[in-house]
Amino acid sequence: MQLKILVDEGVDFKIVRELRKKGFEVISVVEDFKGASDRKVLDIAMGKRALLLTEDKDFGEWVFAHKAETIGVIFLRYKSSEIAEISDALQNLLLKYKDSLYKKFAVIKANKVRIRDLP
Repeated sequence: MQLKILVDEGVDFKIVRELRKKGFEVISVVEDFKGASDRKVLDIAMGKRALLLTEDKDFGEWVFAHKAETIGVIFLRYKSSEIAEISDALQNLLLKYKDSLYKKFAVIKANKVRIRDLP
């Protein structure tokens, strides 16, 4: 199965371009679903069977506190000066773990990656 990634509105578009350049199937909320609510973004990710890539902490609350169903979430935490490091860390994560990221919540920082199971 081709790994699909739904990129939330807050994610720097440089990351979208880099992922596409590397051959990942990327769906951009900014391009296709601008202004969609968090709930709608989760529904879109489910419908497209895509991992959600976001910088929005609210998605952690949606999946852990509210038990919202999702394929998987990758949460980026970085300073704007760390964009290159985050982009590299994200690409490495996607290449290393691929389909095993489904049903996981991954947090990527410039120098650290944590992956945990979703409820």
